[in-house]
Amino acid sequence: MSAHPSELQTKISAHSAANKQSSDRVRILIASHSHPIISKGGAETAAYELFNALKNRSAFDPCFLGCVRDEMNQRPGATISQPFPENEYLYSSGAFDWFKFSNTDPAFPREFRSLLQALQPQIVHFHHYINFGVEAFLHVRETLPDCRIVLTLHEYLALCHHYGQMVTKQNSTLCYEASPMRCTRCFKEFAPSDFFLRKLYIQRFYELVDHFIAPSEFLAARYVAWGVPEERISTIENVIAAPLQSSPRTNVRAKGDLLRIGFFGQISYLKGVNVLLEAAEILEERKVNNVVFEIYGDYSGQPPEFQADFLARLSKFGRNVKFQGPYDQARVDKLMRAVDVVIIPSIWWENSPVVIQEALRNRRPIICSDIGGMAEKVRDGLDGLHFPVGNSVALASLLLKMLERPAQLTDLERTIRSPDSVDEVTARFEQLYARLLQANR
Repeated sequence: MSAHPSELQTKISAHSAANKQSSDRVRILIASHSHPIISKGGAETAAYELFNALKNRSAFDPCFLGCVRDEMNQRPGATISQPFPENEYLYSSGAFDWFKFSNTDPAFPREFRSLLQALQPQIVHFHHYINFGVEAFLHVRETLPDCRIVLTLHEYLALCHHYGQMVTKQNSTLCYEASPMRCTRCFKEFAPSDFFLRKLYIQRFYELVDHFIAPSEFLAARYVAWGVPEERISTIENVIAAPLQSSPRTNVRAKGDLLRIGFFGQISYLKGVNVLLEAAEILEERKVNNVVFEIYGDYSGQPPEFQADFLARLSKFGRNVKFQGPYDQARVDKLMRAVDVVIIPSIWWENSPVVIQEALRNRRPIICSDIGGMAEKVRDGLDGLHFPVGNSVALASLLLKMLERPAQLTDLERTIRSPDSVDEVTARFEQLYARLLQANR
């Protein structure tokens, strides 16, 4: 599947030669911790959609570098291959220090710098530094001193060792502030000094980044409070692929009509699926039989104990909860248009869930938790409705009121905003890149 090293070098050299013939185009490398063909996460999807959007801009000559973890094969060094289409590369990563996001693969610096030398990008835009390591910023700076470095922040990784989600490890309650003393409550194997040095280590490499991007104001504010200079961070939404070209139906409802609630995405504890199931149980106990929860997603990557609990909970429900399983991304528009409401009951802060943009473009009102990027992106009473995070009783009550006011959904569909188009969002990135390059002259 992978290209032979000499074949790969030939391809890179050919691309480099093409660059010289089109020097007026901005050469940009989009780097992501994974690749959408390998993993369907929001960050890698956003990175790849930006790459595709830039390909359609005459001013840019983009390349994409994704990652795949290869721990089972335990390769002795890094391998950069080209198993995907032209101008797309894949780094097979290995040993990694997850505490301070340090790439301990001894071959990575040589191979990454070699790729940089061959491609000669004027901008390297990272979506995540997982697998690459924060040291990748130094490799770019030392290899190409005039190259501009951009980093899109997706979670709170630098702030929080608990998967960057700012919830406590023991009981998954919301964490409002990261500090060495607070962090040791979750991770007793580390001393406060370890977390102090962890922050200094990450910040040392963050200083090499020319500009940061946050898809939500909420996440930007958290990073500024942590130490990212406010003048070096901008809020720009992720690029989301355009929907199918057909008009969504408008709900015309009567009292007593069936209300279909759609859950889309990763099925996990932090995504709030248990909150959804508890609300369904309350409604079932009250013999409310005209609300159906339709769950679309995958739970196979979750811990075994969560999987067992999820399946046990599902087995207790009657007709009001339907588990539909994983879905292909190409079908999401059709599936969303078949439900009345999209629900996002996450119990962590979230940043900018892709499902929000998908629901908006399909003009489906959103019911979501009242915190973080969810509360920012969904205007309460206009794009959807908020409920107190983690409160299944409040969620059940909200749905009962919605049943009593069937015109509410129609009203929401009239006021729901349309998400920015691919061209509009890409233009914002283009303007940012232009400013960075101009400042470099």
